Amino acid sequence: MRTQVGIIGAGPAGLLLSHLLHLEGIESVVLEDRSRSYVENRIRAGVLEQVTVDLLNDAGLGGRMRREGLVHDGIEIAFSGVRHRIDFRELTGGKAVTVYGQHEVVKDMIAARLAAGGQILFETRATAFAGIDTTRPRIAFEHESGTGAVECDFVAACDGFHGVGRPAMAHRLQVFERRYPFGWLGILAESPPPSDELIYASHESGFALYSMRTPEMARLYLQCDPDDDIANWPDARIWAELHMRLDDGERALLQEGSVLQKGITPMRSFVVEPMQEGRLFLAGDAAHIVPPTGAKGMNLAVGDVFVLARAIADHVRTGRSERLHAYSQTCLRRIWKAQRFSWWMTSMLHLFPGATPFERRVQLAELDYVTGSPAASKALAENYVGLPFES
Repeated sequence: MRTQVGIIGAGPAGLLLSHLLHLEGIESVVLEDRSRSYVENRIRAGVLEQVTVDLLNDAGLGGRMRREGLVHDGIEIAFSGVRHRIDFRELTGGKAVTVYGQHEVVKDMIAARLAAGGQILFETRATAFAGIDTTRPRIAFEHESGTGAVECDFVAACDGFHGVGRPAMAHRLQVFERRYPFGWLGILAESPPPSDELIYASHESGFALYSMRTPEMARLYLQCDPDDDIANWPDARIWAELHMRLDDGERALLQEGSVLQKGITPMRSFVVEPMQEGRLFLAGDAAHIVPPTGAKGMNLAVGDVFVLARAIADHVRTGRSERLHAYSQTCLRRIWKAQRFSWWMTSMLHLFPGATPFERRVQLAELDYVTGSPAASKALAENYVGLPFES
């Protein structure tokens, strides 16, 4: 099989890259280990930065998002029993974020690629690379009817943290990582929203977050031990903790509903440098992970493939390789800014085991400053709605 760009992974990064290349008249083949049903129903984050929303709209992928997505003009931060609103539109000149589930974005992208005749090979596992330092790299793969290979001009590994892309260049990677001493217990519940916007809470019992997926469905999170067993968290205990950390004084904020999903996710910050070797390029979770506090994961992946698509298109049109050679450097500037913001939000809002009363008072002073200073609020807002993509 021959194509111009071989893409591993049918998540948002791989699918968007394929679509952006298609708009430039460049062919690609996407290899995905899982089934179409699996990737279209895999629940992940759902807060889209303004720059991500604008790109999806410009690429012709935003129709359903505009109809069904929930536009949020700000967030609320709660501490010491009081909720404070950060107004994104006022602080950023009209920008906002949109809540629209990652699996819904994936559905839209798959539909668009298939409608345009794009090739997505589901249940096809990439196994090895050859010739990534040549102009004709190859991706070996396995599927139910046997084995095969894709010969291409470029390989984009958009295959996540556990994919085959990053290990193929592990010998030259520098790894930067921080593991946090807590995780998030997350639930998806049939609970109508008590607020039109996300609520971040720093409580003496630990962090909590209220968000929503639809007007009828809530996504709620609690800080917990990352090694805890979900069996220790029956629904009644979860709701009791959520009420304690999120309710507004004497007024019950949350309406309890059926818990459809629940699980515990450890938290880490992770970056590898460089994000390329020869004709192999890493994008998304294959190259970086952020703690979810800053809502940056999928948005960073979108930024990566925006840069990569423009670099490949420039090379195909002109034969020049400057943008390709600068891919890592260009992406990493934005990635490290997002890492800083996600680390800062995480550090400001969570309780760290062993923290002293002095450290807690400093944390509360930081929250008071951020919510009370227009300059500090603006810095949070402009990072949250998304820094511009670089190219």
